[in-house]
Amino acid sequence: MKIHKEKIDLESKTQIEFMDITDQVQEIVDRSGIREGQVLVFVPHTTMGVAINHNESMLIQDFMRILYKAVPVDDHYSHDLFELRRESTSDGRSNGHSHCKAILLGNSETVPVEKGKLFLTERQSIFAVEFDGSRKRDIFIQVIGL
Repeated sequence: MKIHKEKIDLESKTQIEFMDITDQVQEIVDRSGIREGQVLVFVPHTTMGVAINHNESMLIQDFMRILYKAVPVDDHYSHDLFELRRESTSDGRSNGHSHCKAILLGNSETVPVEKGKLFLTERQSIFAVEFDGSRKRDIFIQVIGL
C-alpha cells in the first residue's frame, strides 16, 4: 500500500465560485504512480466545500442560485455578531452564511482510481467550492493504493 500527498494552491476571485480541479487531481494521481486505489480531496477551510457534478455553466448558475436561496447572505447569523464583538485576528468578515453553505456541501470527496485514472464519468468534475471569496486556499489531495 502506498500513500501520496500533495497540495493544490487556489485563489478564488468571487464570493461563491465553483473551481474545477479535476485535471489537477488527475495530475497528482499520475505523479503518485498509483494505479488502483482511491483519492481523497479535502479542504481544510470552514467556508469552503468540495463537490462532484457536471461542469456546465447554466447548471453552475443553478447551483449558485439554490445556495443563495437556501442560505441568504442578508439573513441574520449569530456568528456574524460573534465575529464583530471578538477582539482577535478576525478579518472582520460577516461570513456566517459562508459557514452554513459549507456545512451543507461538506469538505471532502473520495474518488476511486482505476488503471491510474479517476473513476469519474465524462460528465463529472471535481469542484472546490468557495463560499467566502476572494481568498487564497489550500486543497489537500491524498492518493492511496497500489
